[in-house]
Amino acid sequence: MYDLIVVGGGPAGLAAASSAWEQGLRSILIVERDTHLGGILNQCIHNGFGLTYFKEELTGPEYAHRFVELLRKTGVEVRTDTMVLDVTPDLKVTMTGPETGYRVERAKSVILAMGCRERTRGAIGTPGARPAGVLTAGAAQRYVNIEGYLPGKRVVILGSGDIGLIMARRMTLEGAKVLACVEVMPYSGGLTRNIVQCLEDYNIPLYLSHTVTDIRGRDRVEQVTVSRVDERRRPIPGTEMVFDCDTLLLSVGLIPENELTTRAGIEIDPRTKGAAVYENMETSLPGVFVCGNVCHVHDLVDFVTQESQRAGAAAAKFVREGERAGESIRLQNGPSVSYTVPQRIRPQNVDKSVNVFFRVNRICGKSEIVVTAGEKQIAAFKRERLNPGEMEHITLPQKLLEGVSGELTVSVKEARE
Repeated sequence: MYDLIVVGGGPAGLAAASSAWEQGLRSILIVERDTHLGGILNQCIHNGFGLTYFKEELTGPEYAHRFVELLRKTGVEVRTDTMVLDVTPDLKVTMTGPETGYRVERAKSVILAMGCRERTRGAIGTPGARPAGVLTAGAAQRYVNIEGYLPGKRVVILGSGDIGLIMARRMTLEGAKVLACVEVMPYSGGLTRNIVQCLEDYNIPLYLSHTVTDIRGRDRVEQVTVSRVDERRRPIPGTEMVFDCDTLLLSVGLIPENELTTRAGIEIDPRTKGAAVYENMETSLPGVFVCGNVCHVHDLVDFVTQESQRAGAAAAKFVREGERAGESIRLQNGPSVSYTVPQRIRPQNVDKSVNVFFRVNRICGKSEIVVTAGEKQIAAFKRERLNPGEMEHITLPQKLLEGVSGELTVSVKEARE
């Protein structure tokens, strides 16, 4: 029996396992379905990683390599090219692989760190023909950066998530012509720095409040039609633009890889599509923790690392001390807030403070983030600007949680001009 089994060897799994080792666990197994550790970072060859955590600018592979090297100095066992098929409520982990075979391992604790996947054309119901040349931005990134293939010469990008923005620049640098980036919302879904560095610096137009309304082509994409949408995201007749292209890249959102989570009977938050967690990243199933993009989609890997280290330390504490019971406070999202993580806080288990992460659902100017318990306001945090494409967080001291029961609501109040 292992003290801890970590499912996923990307940035979240690596940081969680390293943290658990530092906290004293000595029987730890990482199971990774790919042939190498590092996860999605291996194909993210652009820089911009590590500014928060390492205080220096790194590429994705460099960031992953730091944690892989750290792991090699420990006794953590790693099984790559191995797929986890099931995690049961009694913490049995079923896995299979060429060298592993079909095996069931038992654990005293489990950390789920499977990351997320991209939404596809089928998920958004894009109309038109079904020729070759329609693929997700992440798939294109792997083709270019790892496999060495250029998936197209004339490109339109649907969606302005960070991967799409980054691939607009990457395809341009590889010699392709990126004709436009099209976003159905009235704001971009990516980081401001990526809009500037990946679109504006290369004169790539960004069409907000637009979407693809038709795809044409027999064997390969030949044209896509882009239309403006109204406030209810319905195409407006007469606003069509036709682009002659051979490739349509989709950057239309990410979804936590929560199939294992769901099968284990763990509560899923409908807002994040990931597991609902306590302040220490523990799920509704005692002894099972989640971290990284399988919990909620992050914008910076630095935050994934910090969250995963907290999960690793919590798993180690669970193995040593057992279940952490106690009454919990439920966190709710108020006006202009999409979700909160954690979803529940047990005040008696908070040492000094707890970080609450969230995203807004609209662009806000000068604002106050307000935390209320019933009708009583217990905290307020000022911000100059809030953007749906950038994750926000606030820190609640333990003293503020004393005497609070029931619910806390996190809201945004925009200052009046």
